[in-house]
Amino acid sequence: MGVLSRKLGEISKDLKSLISTNDVFSDEEKLLDNQDLAFLLKVSYRTLQRYRSSKKLPFFMIAHKTYYRTSDVREFVRSHMDFQTYQEFEKKHPKPQDEDKEDENEE
Repeated sequence: MGVLSRKLGEISKDLKSLISTNDVFSDEEKLLDNQDLAFLLKVSYRTLQRYRSSKKLPFFMIAHKTYYRTSDVREFVRSHMDFQTYQEFEKKHPKPQDEDKEDENEE
């Protein structure tokens, strides 16, 4: 049992180091966990759960922990939150420059 516990601990450390490494994900694919997102949006964990249950906020789970892509959160904030919350999110997680160019080309 101790061997299994140590192995799971090692996997958890590896996963945490991957998530926090800038080289693994592009700017648009960085991840936020429940704690990060609740603090950023100034909502409770229960409110995030409601957003997930109603399928308004895309998410995925790794080892029973919930994660959100910044691109999905940006879209959610843009369509479901007030403008001030959207501005705060953009300050903390600005769009990559390439995406701005794509938006201009679509218009």
